[in-house]
Amino acid sequence: MKTAIITGISGQDGAYLARLLLSKDFRVIGVIRQNKSIPIIGLDFLGISKNVELKEINLLDGIAVENLIKEYQPDEFYNLAAQSSVGLSFKSPVATFEFNTISTINILEAIKNHSLTTKFYQASSSEMFGNIGEENLPLKESVLFHPASPYGISKASAHWITVNYREAYGVKACCGILFNHESCLRGENFVIKKIIRTGLEIKEGKSEKLKLGELSVQRDWGYAPKFVEAMWLMLQQDNSNDYLICSGNVISLREITEIVFKKLELDFDKYVEIEASLMRNVELDIIYGDNSKAKNELGWNYDISSNQLIEKLIKDEKEFLEWKKK
Repeated sequence: MKTAIITGISGQDGAYLARLLLSKDFRVIGVIRQNKSIPIIGLDFLGISKNVELKEINLLDGIAVENLIKEYQPDEFYNLAAQSSVGLSFKSPVATFEFNTISTINILEAIKNHSLTTKFYQASSSEMFGNIGEENLPLKESVLFHPASPYGISKASAHWITVNYREAYGVKACCGILFNHESCLRGENFVIKKIIRTGLEIKEGKSEKLKLGELSVQRDWGYAPKFVEAMWLMLQQDNSNDYLICSGNVISLREITEIVFKKLELDFDKYVEIEASLMRNVELDIIYGDNSKAKNELGWNYDISSNQLIEKLIKDEKEFLEWKKK
């Protein structure tokens, strides 16, 4: 039986990836922060808690990470742990950079020294590109990074560290440059989750307004369960490489909100308010990607339209809320 370690097991990607790996008969070790309360809701919702072994590790502790690698000698290692909120990164830039960068170095160093057969996946981010100009759209792997947030800077640093360990030390490491992707397990501080959750609450009379920041931003939003399939496929290749993982679709936040409210039979103009305090100091206007490299080399096919994505997210969120009542 192969063994996989997943950091960030408590996040949406960690839960869906764990389910995928278990379906492929992996032994799954999930790394959680020390003193983190369990159970982990994503694993519980997917019904896989009993099948995932949890390990408390401080990823900033190089010795602890080294001992983790020596103990398990994993076939695959998925580094999904991060301070992943762009907004929070402006409030806590030092903590964001420290965790997202140093934890990655610790893992790669341990693999280099103790388990060179391990295949390593680094979750990179489209936020690394920043405001690169519409002439560079759709984005491809060759476009240079120009991050516009402390989060984007931290992920770019971790990305290049990963590439360096592959090229300098022969670590079997690759980066998946993930664009925005959603599910019912998304954190409540993320905007699509907020829109759908608040819309459902308004429908039930539990909320009065949905307050948002800039609605004109356009993004490439995808479906998390599909994205984790690409992560796994990347580690099944003979040669390590980096790939854009995106839907290839672009839609504005206003359009998404309008579609959600229309499907919930709510009046957009009546319930949606723009609040200046929710505007970011530096906001990317438009960003979307080209997933042809992942499609051609990995055989990964993303076939969900923006409208289908919103339908899935509303349906999933309703099921998730019903499950939480049990």
